[in-house]
Amino acid sequence: MTTVKICGIKSADTLRGMAGLPVDHIGFVFAKSKRQVTPAEAGELIRVLREEGLQADGLFHTAGVFVNPGLDELERVLEEAPLDIIQLHGQEPPEFCAEVKARFGKELFKAVPIPEGESAVGAEQGEELTSRLEPYAGCVDAFLLDTYDPVTGGGSGRTFPWEAIPAVRDWARSRGLRLIIAGGLHADNVEELLRRYAPDGVDISSGVETEGVKDIGKIETFVGRVKPA
Repeated sequence: MTTVKICGIKSADTLRGMAGLPVDHIGFVFAKSKRQVTPAEAGELIRVLREEGLQADGLFHTAGVFVNPGLDELERVLEEAPLDIIQLHGQEPPEFCAEVKARFGKELFKAVPIPEGESAVGAEQGEELTSRLEPYAGCVDAFLLDTYDPVTGGGSGRTFPWEAIPAVRDWARSRGLRLIIAGGLHADNVEELLRRYAPDGVDISSGVETEGVKDIGKIETFVGRVKPA
C-alpha cells in the first residue's frame, strides 16, 4: 500500500481534521520555510497526537524535515519533539547519515533533489542517480525524490521529470529501501504518478493548501485518490 505523508503541519486543528484519515506520516519543517515550526511547537503537536489518540492503527508517524543540521541541533529538537523519522533535505554525506542513525536510532529519509527539465532526460537522470546514491544504501531507510529549488532545495510545488523514477525505484527496492515522491503533487496528478511509476510513498504539502493553509477537504481528496489506487 502506498504511504501518504502530509508535510508542513503547523496547527492542532489540522491534525484533528485529519483524524480517521489513512495518513501514514506527518511532517514538521524545522528548516527555514514559511511552514517552519519550533521544536516546542512540534512537541506540543506531538503531545496532541498522543493524548487525543490520533495515532491509532500505526498511522501519523511523525517526521522532522532538516537541511544540513548538526548533531547537536538534532539532539535539541528531539528532546522537545520526540520524532519517529528524521528527514534530511540538504547535502548531508553518507557518513553523517550513518552517524545520525547510530546516535538517535530513528528512521532516516534522505531527500534527493531532481532538476526540472525535459522529460527525455529523465531516464538518464535516474541511471546517474543510482550510482550517486549507492553510498547511502546502508545508512538510510528511504529516499525522497523532490524537485530541486535553488533557494529552498525542495518544497517548490513543481514536478520533476518522472521518467527518472523507475531506475531509482528498482535500485532502491533491490536494497530493501523505499522510494517516496514529492514535488508538485496534487489530487489531479497523483493517480497518474501511481499508475505509471508505482512509488512506495508520496509526500505533499502545498498541493493540499488553500492560500498557504492546510485544507482538510483537499487532504481528504488527495488521500482518497492515493489509497484506493
